[in-house]
Amino acid sequence: MGLISELLLLPAAPLRGTAWVLRQVTAEAERQYRDPAVVQRELAELERALLAGEIDEAEFDRREDELLARLENRNPWT
Repeated sequence: MGLISELLLLPAAPLRGTAWVLRQVTAEAERQYRDPAVVQRELAELERALLAGEIDEAEFDRREDELLARLENRNPWT
């Protein structure tokens, strides 16, 4: 039965392969998005921008909340 089912599903192999690749890319993007080292660098850059006068307090607070939400693995827009 295994050989027959594989032969019958062979035309769908490119689609299954593409779906697998997309799952892998999504998982890696999610891992990098939540990487604490990356988020900490972004927080430091955000603070530098605030101190340099490139952004105001409101923008700093909004972006800081988003970055801290990434560290806590939650959706920052809820």
